[in-house]
Amino acid sequence: MFEFFKKAHNLVAPVDGKVIDLSQVPDQVFAERLAGDGAAVDSVGDTIVAPADGTLVLIFRTNHAFGITLDDGVELLVHIGLDTVALEGEGFERIAEEGQRVKAGDPIIRVDRELILSKGYSLITPVLITNPDIAKDLKSCIGDNVRAGKDVMISYKTK
Repeated sequence: MFEFFKKAHNLVAPVDGKVIDLSQVPDQVFAERLAGDGAAVDSVGDTIVAPADGTLVLIFRTNHAFGITLDDGVELLVHIGLDTVALEGEGFERIAEEGQRVKAGDPIIRVDRELILSKGYSLITPVLITNPDIAKDLKSCIGDNVRAGKDVMISYKTK
């Protein structure tokens, strides 16, 4: 009855590539949505950007993942690659800093694709809403080719 009170929000792609469903990510934690709900990008780009406006609350020590709290209260985790924590930061260059206010499309991390891929790691990049209880009606653009900071990859509603 009160669906019109819900506000629509969009997340842009954090990296160039093709949007895939989380169930297709070859990592059980992401595929089974144990860390949150969302989608992933099978990336072809080397610069990872903020998917929405918010505050960069966490960049992992190894620079392979970061968290943003959005203005609507949604908490995002962008995880660059699979099992890339094992690289202990090699191949990842931090551009932004924790606590920084970011806008959709602002660069956060740059990756050395050749190095990471040469070591046998995937650069599939999950984008997760880690507090999915406040985000409803998640829709992902599965199968779309997206450009970092430009194309919507996930839309959702909040109360």
